[in-house]
Amino acid sequence: MGIVNITPDSFSDGGRSTAASIAHCRTLLDEGADLLDLGGESTRPGSLPVSLEEELARVLPVLDVALTLGCPVSVDTNKPEVMRAVLERGADIINDIQALQSPGAVDAVASHPECGVCLMHMRGDPATMQQLPHYDDVLGEVADFLGERMRVLQSRGVAADRIVLDPGIGFGKSVAHNVDLLRRQRELLALGRPLLAGWSRKSTLGTLTGRGVSERQSASVAAALAAVHLGARIVRVHDVAATVDALKVWEAAGLLHG
Repeated sequence: MGIVNITPDSFSDGGRSTAASIAHCRTLLDEGADLLDLGGESTRPGSLPVSLEEELARVLPVLDVALTLGCPVSVDTNKPEVMRAVLERGADIINDIQALQSPGAVDAVASHPECGVCLMHMRGDPATMQQLPHYDDVLGEVADFLGERMRVLQSRGVAADRIVLDPGIGFGKSVAHNVDLLRRQRELLALGRPLLAGWSRKSTLGTLTGRGVSERQSASVAAALAAVHLGARIVRVHDVAATVDALKVWEAAGLLHG
């Protein structure tokens, strides 16, 4: 899953214009991305929400072109109004960091029976989520939350095979929590749905390596390989070409899934 941030303030690659974002979509596909994830609102730690009008103005022009490129297109949003607008336009997947908890979000997805949905775990919100996050058992609490959100969707008629789960690396979690989630990631497979892993350029990788955001490609690729080896079916990445190359080598060696 290639990341397309259509924002001025994303933590590693914001600031693209509409034209540059469209060009980036094409570049990611040329590099081997299987699907694109468009986002018009930064969710980096400490970020503040943008207005509905601004998010739509950023996302819709890029979405209209991305939908012509022959790949599934996901939109990263937590606003039900944006969900409805992009699904009516033809978006394939809703990727929500709040797991469809906003009023009306479940309705928006349930009313489009062909769309996929990614449910992510986050404690707090982007503005506050990294303020001393605490868990007694991070894996157990993430699993319980994702399982409950799945049950809510299924009770509204959303088929299980439309759902992907994301443990939310870096969203309301310390470095130790993130590492524990990776180490125990296979336990999340008991929920019975494919897992999406989003480690790309995250601050935990910076802490582990001492590298700045622009220097985390190697660590990001290593984390993606580890996540896939431990059962992830989708990796959400900035560095598509490097990740695709690494996965090809691991596939040839029979190491993708341990």
